[in-house]
This record gives sequence, C-alpha cells and structure tokens, in this order.
Amino acid sequence: MGDIEPHVLALLALAGFLAGWVDAVVGGGGLVQLPALLLGMPGASPAQVLATNKFSSVWGTATASVTYYRRVRPDLRTALPMAAVAYVGAIGGAFIGLHIPKSLFNPVILVMLVLVGAYTLLKPSVGELTRLRFSGARHTTAAVLTGFVIGVYDGALGPGTGSFLVFALVGLLGYAFLEASAKAKITNLATNLGALTVFAPGGHVVWVVGGVMAVTNLVGGWVGARTAVARGSRFVRTVFVVVVGAFVVRIGGDLAGLW
Repeated sequence: MGDIEPHVLALLALAGFLAGWVDAVVGGGGLVQLPALLLGMPGASPAQVLATNKFSSVWGTATASVTYYRRVRPDLRTALPMAAVAYVGAIGGAFIGLHIPKSLFNPVILVMLVLVGAYTLLKPSVGELTRLRFSGARHTTAAVLTGFVIGVYDGALGPGTGSFLVFALVGLLGYAFLEASAKAKITNLATNLGALTVFAPGGHVVWVVGGVMAVTNLVGGWVGARTAVARGSRFVRTVFVVVVGAFVVRIGGDLAGLW
C-alpha cells in the first residue's frame, strides 16, 4: 500500500472515534469503521482491511469493557465463559475471513440487521428489565453457544458484532439492554483479540492507520460507555434502533446502487 494522505487519515481518525462511541453504547461500530477503511484504503486487500479494523477496535472495546465493569458490575460467571469460547470461535472465523471476497460482506450483514431491527421494534418491552429465560447450566450453555457462533462471524467478517451480541443477550437470554451491553463488550473484546491472533502475525495490519484509529477509537469507547451507563437501558435501546436503521438504509442503498 502507498502512503495515506493526511486528510484521509484525519477522516479515518474521526470514523474511529464515532465507531468507538457507537460500539460502546450499543455495538456495531465496525459498521462505521469498516466502510471508512474500505473507502480510505481502496488498494488494501480484504485481509488488510479486516486486520486494521480489528487492531483499532480492540482498544475501544477494552476501554468500554473496563468502564462497564466498574459501573455496571456484570456477572462474570456468564461473561467470562462466553468470552473465552467467543475467542476460540473468532480464531476459526479469522481463517475463514482470509478467503471471503468483499462482495459477500454487505448482503450477509444487511439480512442480519433487518432481522435484528424488526425483532427489537416489534418487541418494545424487550430489554427494559432483566428477565432471564434460562437458569444455571442451561443459561451458561446458551451464552457459550451464542458467544461461539458470533465469535466465528466476528473473525470472518465483523461489522455489527456488538449489535448482534447485544441482541442475543437481550432477545435470547433475557437481559436488560444496559447489562447486555456490558457483557457484550467483554465478549467483543475477546473476539477482537481472537481475530488479531490470526491477522497480526500474518502481517495484515496497516500499522499507521491502525495506530491512529486505535487512539480515537479508545477515546470514543470511553465516552460512549460513560454515556450509556449514565442514560440507562431506554437510551441504549433507542440508539440501538436508530443505529440499526441507519445501517440498513446505508447498506441497502449500496446494494441497490443508490449511492
């Protein structure tokens, strides 16, 4: 790859901040950051784009994870097993991601976002309070299986992973949005690290771009986590619906050739 122009790097830095904020509040920051990287590094390979996205994202998710843990105190008996299995899933997914063409990214993401958004709109009471659907070993098993499946997806593609984790924890397991966001951040940190376990040794990270975006993503993650904790589950749900809707419009427009 050639040198990145300063104005392009500045725009990528802004995208990193916005992605960190969105990711910390409700997940899905990759749907901001990955398209920005595709536009800002048109000559990069799919592996370079995915690897650079993961490197910058891991700093924001780490910051948000610590902030959520200190302020929300999620139950680690669920979060840690889920994160551990998600890490393994992301490693496997990253090997798949090395061979996935860019043309498959948007259609898969669009279908999943439409399903997630529709469910959230049709179930307005979902995520207001924690009403767990399983208990004991069944609850842990459901969380672990969810972590593994989404971990594979995050390693292979990535965009929307945080939103899908929040949706799974709210819709499938019965958590409130705020507690779901806390557990989702811990799991998302693990999936980012899992993907980097494959991408970084392979030399796929564009370090200059990744380093700049890592700093702004970290700041965005810190601001976003504090905002979500201060405003509560209703605010997180509202942002979730708006973000998913915006992503559906943007990606759907791309596929339809509208822009």
